[in-house]
Amino acid sequence: MANINLKAREIEVKIVYYGPGRGGKTTNLEYIFKTFRKQVTGEMVSTRTEGDRTLFFDFLPMGLGKVKGYDIRVQLYTVPGQVKYASTRKMVLKDVDGVIFVADSIKARRMKNMESLKDLHLNLKDYGISILKIPLVLQFNKRDLAEEGIPLLSVSQMELDMNRQLKVPSVAASAITGDGVGPTLKACLKLTLQSLKTQMGW
Repeated sequence: MANINLKAREIEVKIVYYGPGRGGKTTNLEYIFKTFRKQVTGEMVSTRTEGDRTLFFDFLPMGLGKVKGYDIRVQLYTVPGQVKYASTRKMVLKDVDGVIFVADSIKARRMKNMESLKDLHLNLKDYGISILKIPLVLQFNKRDLAEEGIPLLSVSQMELDMNRQLKVPSVAASAITGDGVGPTLKACLKLTLQSLKTQMGW
């Protein structure tokens, strides 16, 4: 549940980028940090684990306006994708309000995507959260690699693999070029705020 500061009249929501290792979660956050610099408060904090990183920073989304007179502050997090960091991933999901699942479009990574999505489902379940109820957006990342002749999964195949039951918004993207990065975050913020208003009875 979002953190509501009555005194400062701020609502703080936490959005976590989840997905397989080296799928582009960190690249998403780095692109947002660099491109929307004016909306970032403070610095990006990086907790380095062997071979992977957990990143987070505060983000003030423009154009969302106020909700019932409250300003919205967003904390963006990534989780390390490698299997051996299971406990870190679970810990970062604590008190999450919305999730962006960054799937790797490279054909050889198909099973890694499915395993990571299952991992997300189980970790959320341990916190008493249904993957079908949480604000969730799928990002099909690395679409730009098709130009380099790297075999990619088709968007329709990825929809079939991951979104048949979930039926959540999905965005084809390239975190390296920034294509689709903003729309992914915007879609997740929209769902998160809708969910928040429902929870608060607004």
